[in-house]
Amino acid sequence: MTEDTWAALAGDFADGAYASVKGRVRTLVLHWQLLDHLPAPPAAVLDVGGGAGHQSFPLARAGYDVTLLDSSAAMLDKARQRLPAAIQDHVTFVEADAADAAEAIGGRRFDAVLCHGVLGYLESPEPVLDQLCRCAAPGGLVSIMTGNADAAAVRPAMEGRWEDALEAFDARTEIGVLGLPTRADTVAELSESLRRRGVEPVDWYGVWLFVDWLDLSGAGPDPAETERVAAVEFEAGRRDPYRRLSRVFHLVGRKT
Repeated sequence: MTEDTWAALAGDFADGAYASVKGRVRTLVLHWQLLDHLPAPPAAVLDVGGGAGHQSFPLARAGYDVTLLDSSAAMLDKARQRLPAAIQDHVTFVEADAADAAEAIGGRRFDAVLCHGVLGYLESPEPVLDQLCRCAAPGGLVSIMTGNADAAAVRPAMEGRWEDALEAFDARTEIGVLGLPTRADTVAELSESLRRRGVEPVDWYGVWLFVDWLDLSGAGPDPAETERVAAVEFEAGRRDPYRRLSRVFHLVGRKT
């Protein structure tokens, strides 16, 4: 992804996708999942590809020391516009590519490194995975959210696109919700990639199951019900067989 691409999408991304019930549910479910693994605040958190701060800012409000790194000046401008005054002392912004994260932060090591919704836009995630694991302190958490290749046929099937669904059983790419090509991973393959880099997987969760289907059928829940919807998604995301059908997955590991 280039900065120019994100500049054109920054408004729709921050004010559209994340402002929807589906976007708010994703943020809340991931936040709850993270709290089960993060050390107590004010631990240091690096959010790689953190965009407009939707995942970082709730952590800052909880007392964490957050560094938001993103390659897009437009996305960082949007994050600065959204930053509440009450947490300004808890958030640092760094403009840099994810593949250069370690150098951009001056070799600092973090108690947790997040990378949510980034790998799917990369043809090869390997350089960024190197950086994520390098930026984590010993014992630190590495948190990755990416597309679930094992459930790629669910979306087109629920939309009634049967030929696309047949092809998706063996596909790794699709056109995502922003109209951009995206690539998916599997839990097993990503877990092995982390192990090769000295990060031991701890657990994984599903994200976007029922809410994905409801939105795609045009019957999304009322925004006032976001927390109740998120509570159901949170339970589904940590139970089989539900989590395996989720649109994306959240993998957490710990640096050895």
